[in-house]
Amino acid sequence: MEQTLTSQVAREVQRRRTFAIISHPDAGKTTLTEKLLLYAGAVRLAGSVRTRKGQRHATSDWMEMEQERGISITSAVMQFDYRDYHINLLDTPGHQDFSEDTYRVLTAVDNAVMVIDSANGVESQTRKLFEVCQRRRTPVFTLINKVDRPGKEPLELLGEIEDVLGIATVPMNWPVRSMLGAVVGIYDLQQRQVHLFERAEHGSQRAPVQVTDLHDPVLAELLEPQALAQLRDEVELLEAAGDALDRDRVQSGELTPVYFASALLNFGVQLFLDSFLDLAVGPVARKAQQGLVRPEHPHFSGFVFKLQANMDRRHRDRLAFVRVCSGRFERDMVVNHVRTGKKLRLTRSLKLFAQERESVDEAYPGDIVGLINPGMLAIGDTLCSSERVEFDEIPRFPPEHFATLSLPETDQRKALAKGLDQLCEEGLVQVFYPVGDVMRQPILAAVGPLQFDVLTDRLENEYNVQARVERLPYEHARWLEGTAAAIAAMRCPPGCARVLDPEERPVLLLPDDWSVRYTTEKNPEVTLHRMPPKAND
Repeated sequence: MEQTLTSQVAREVQRRRTFAIISHPDAGKTTLTEKLLLYAGAVRLAGSVRTRKGQRHATSDWMEMEQERGISITSAVMQFDYRDYHINLLDTPGHQDFSEDTYRVLTAVDNAVMVIDSANGVESQTRKLFEVCQRRRTPVFTLINKVDRPGKEPLELLGEIEDVLGIATVPMNWPVRSMLGAVVGIYDLQQRQVHLFERAEHGSQRAPVQVTDLHDPVLAELLEPQALAQLRDEVELLEAAGDALDRDRVQSGELTPVYFASALLNFGVQLFLDSFLDLAVGPVARKAQQGLVRPEHPHFSGFVFKLQANMDRRHRDRLAFVRVCSGRFERDMVVNHVRTGKKLRLTRSLKLFAQERESVDEAYPGDIVGLINPGMLAIGDTLCSSERVEFDEIPRFPPEHFATLSLPETDQRKALAKGLDQLCEEGLVQVFYPVGDVMRQPILAAVGPLQFDVLTDRLENEYNVQARVERLPYEHARWLEGTAAAIAAMRCPPGCARVLDPEERPVLLLPDDWSVRYTTEKNPEVTLHRMPPKAND
């Protein structure tokens, strides 16, 4: 029986492709997400939700504030089938204020698609997210977007990726340009096909033209002489000086395939999708404290990488997003909740497509399962069906921005407490309480200031709480380790505040770097930590 299950799991593992799309803001990440869904047949019309102004919103931007501001605020999971693959696509926020959510998502995927604006090249947020992928040895596929607009030279972009990010590149296709510099097509370097650019709706692009090589007479009939000569020179240079496609180097994160496309105009998107799925790695072994956990292992294991409240106002529930790492997940299975040591029955399991959901009876390594969470699950929790497995801790970020939260209506305190509790579980903000404050007036802490805007917006829309945020002059939070007497006798400079986190651990808020150095030097019996200890320490 176990051998049959192992064979079934192995077959399903081969079909899975799980990846995140990452980029600097405005590089076209969410547009690409939408067009991949379109070409895979997962949606009929890109941006199916209309606003009052007649504009369309991306499927992955389901939150009201995302639609109003036109930015991704929270990561979204889309699961669908295309060809012989079962795909788990995770769209991530591009704004740096939501980096923590993106970093958590990157722990749950096997591949990353890095979107670069052809005019701007490698930008700051791209560098940060790429470094996370490199540390995890996650394969990175690069899509240079907006080739229909004026931008940097293709060779310059390849050089920038290699110089700034320190990774070798191998172009999979190459833009074909007219004498005026406009992109008129893409030459598929692997299939030796010219795909002519045409401003048209989805599904109505001109069919690719098969050619044997760059000296095929057919090309001379399609392209201007100067454009053809330029294409031949550039491809010849690439073949002479560039890296060859090496699947092993791609899948080990040493080489990034580079594609040119225009997601907005649907050009090159399907070429990218088909090539990416064939080259991307399937579910990989995951590091745990007990060693590597391979996806083909017959026993189920997985970890929680995200919590989300109120995705659907009809349900008003909280979802835990679980990455399946090994074995087969089954509805109603009983698992070990490693952090608490208790048994859990997973009765309500869901397949996710952005805000939409449907019941799912089974899932396999690489899949993302939504579990209705009554409050027992936390980010980083490991679930397993047999011997103890505990996956590596999900990275956390120290807060850098602080604020108070005040209520004009005191009768909203109960709803505020509920909202803060649930939104803090998601990791949207952290909450502290001043020492000795019987009213427990909350102090908020966040990685980026935009998180405060999201908090107040969601409190109003999801919990009917109208709260006001007022910024505080702190820059650092330090968790204190030492005896109670040593902590009580600490010498701190002016402008510091003593607070407690929700687990009653002592924390010191400090206004600047000098205050951190002074406090550390003057209090050798107390250790200052940038992050709290793990919940089960």
